[in-house]
Amino acid sequence: METTEVQKIIEAGINGSEAMVTADGSKYTAIVVSDEFEGKTMVAEQKMVYALVNEHILSGVIHALTIKAYTKAEWAEQNS
Repeated sequence: METTEVQKIIEAGINGSEAMVTADGSKYTAIVVSDEFEGKTMVAEQKMVYALVNEHILSGVIHALTIKAYTKAEWAEQNS
């Protein structure tokens, strides 16, 4: 599965999000930035993303997914 496909799935499923997805074989990393994460725990943020790609995880196309979720303010602070 192409990283752009995973990116599109995440961005379509989380309002106002920007996803940056990389892969090493079937192991993916997704950095997702959205204000939809405001006030949510890290577990809740990850559940939001996993729910979008779960069918691909269950099918084995995505073997592992590391998620780093940020609000826009957290992302700006992280990259300042």
